[in-house]
Amino acid sequence: MAMDTQELTSILLPYQAEYVWDQSPVIIYEKSRRIGLSWGEAAASVLDAAASKAAGGMDCWYIGYNKDMAEEFIRDCANWAKSFNEVCDDVSEEIITDEGKDILTYVIRFASGFRIIALSSRPSNLRGKQGRVILDEAAFHDNLDELIKAAFALLIWGGKVRIISTHDGEENPFNLLIKECRAGKKPYKVYRTTFREALSQGLYKRICAMKGLEWTQEKEDAWAQEIYDFYGDGAAEELDVIPSAGGGVYINRMLVERCQHPDSKVVRLEKPDDFVTNPERTRIIDDWLKDTIKPLIDAMPGKRTVFGQDFGRSGDLSVQWLMQQESPTKYHTPFLIELRNIPFDCQEQITFYLLDNVPLFFHGKFDSRGNGQSLAEKAMQRYGESRIDCVMLSRPWYNQFFPKYKAALESKLITVPESEDVVADHRRVILDKGQPKMDDGRDKGSDGKWRHGDTAVAGVLVNAATLEEGEPAAGVNVPKAENSMNTRPSRLQGRTRAGGLFRRAIGYLKN
Repeated sequence: MAMDTQELTSILLPYQAEYVWDQSPVIIYEKSRRIGLSWGEAAASVLDAAASKAAGGMDCWYIGYNKDMAEEFIRDCANWAKSFNEVCDDVSEEIITDEGKDILTYVIRFASGFRIIALSSRPSNLRGKQGRVILDEAAFHDNLDELIKAAFALLIWGGKVRIISTHDGEENPFNLLIKECRAGKKPYKVYRTTFREALSQGLYKRICAMKGLEWTQEKEDAWAQEIYDFYGDGAAEELDVIPSAGGGVYINRMLVERCQHPDSKVVRLEKPDDFVTNPERTRIIDDWLKDTIKPLIDAMPGKRTVFGQDFGRSGDLSVQWLMQQESPTKYHTPFLIELRNIPFDCQEQITFYLLDNVPLFFHGKFDSRGNGQSLAEKAMQRYGESRIDCVMLSRPWYNQFFPKYKAALESKLITVPESEDVVADHRRVILDKGQPKMDDGRDKGSDGKWRHGDTAVAGVLVNAATLEEGEPAAGVNVPKAENSMNTRPSRLQGRTRAGGLFRRAIGYLKN
């Protein structure tokens, strides 16, 4: 090797090195985010895959919960292989067949004859395999219990199992497994590293060295505070490795990330406090709509469009979320708009521009609590009762529609933007006494300003709009109602809630 074991140990931070050199058959690791443990695991996997059979070499099977994790892990493995000067093939993509379904895998082959392979998280993918299994961010996998059972089967022939994750609630199978280990009911080794423990072992110093920056304690403290501010009330679970009470979040990171789509955009608009008295504000907003929003609308195909809005004025964001129907059961998000500190009249201007111009606008659901009631009512008057619902968000409403939204995410029937803010917002949906609700916490967003689950509320509203039955004639824009308070929809255009729910339920079964 170009790098010997002593040099590798000096490169790794102490908690990474202890983990890499531990040859225990099963290791469970509860950890903070952003501490580089998966990077250390990549080094350990390369050491196992590059070794000869006589030296204990074996295939390594990596299972993350999305494609990006798999790509990043395989890339880290390839970089470690180069550092070790190990002979291996370039990364390749291969298709394997499992139960009649094609599954994309990422593979590195070593001169030893062993491989590192990234698989999807179906338990059956491990059937008949031998070697080292890595379940990364295990708490966020579907059917974790079955996945662990499949992984443990590899121990029979001398394999290794590594179960690594941040927490996702007290009652998550990952945390329950750790509790059993600590109670002496399971014989597996458990590691735990918090964000502050990683800092004390040189995490930020290593980051500075890699970036060519000068380390100071002041810079480290400021960086650490920035990370804690980013996670807000979720820092205890995400950074301090304390699983949240009450069963954890209702919509976890994995569900949102697996639905992310690169063509789904987040458009942001923010104005200063004095914009409300600017006599040119409607002209300024009109210019913004023509320059920024019109090109996005022009790029939308002529398909049925639905809309959801969570309203905010100065304290919270207003989020306007559009989805378009791509098949009888699937919807795509072309873009959503986040408005911060935008006056009431300007929000009305933006909303009406959207609904007047998007293709085949069919139905919208508006947050009608508090300040949002005025805009919701005006939209209902403008477009008609058949196409606008003024929703008084409540525990019973959330209890009815959040499960449907979660099911759409689980079945990947909708797309969402690639945005950490959107992920964080959805983690604000929690279970309380067995029912989903928005919690009272806030997170600091990517712009450094506070959020309160705003896109999660808009998301459940727009998904509820997709459940409405009926459809405008193909290729024909539905005209807005001139006197909508006195206009009743035809039977063709009217809503049949039961029909819409039945249609989506059939879609779930088919998928």
